[in-house]
Amino acid sequence: MAPIPTSPPARPDEPGAYVGLDDREAERRARSRGWTTVRALPPGSIVTLEYVEGRINFEVRDHTVTRCWTG
Repeated sequence: MAPIPTSPPARPDEPGAYVGLDDREAERRARSRGWTTVRALPPGSIVTLEYVEGRINFEVRDHTVTRCWTG
């Protein structure tokens, strides 16, 4: 029987903590906290729905993070 998968360890911060930050500062902070992929997107972008472990997504308007989610 295959082992039961376990959840990966939680990241040290919550996505909401990035909202309101300058996009460059948000990327620097995310990479320093272990996020391996940082994706900045304009509002309303069409994105694929695949989940990528270690990725954080920023919706950015006028160089400010307005929304943030993982995967």
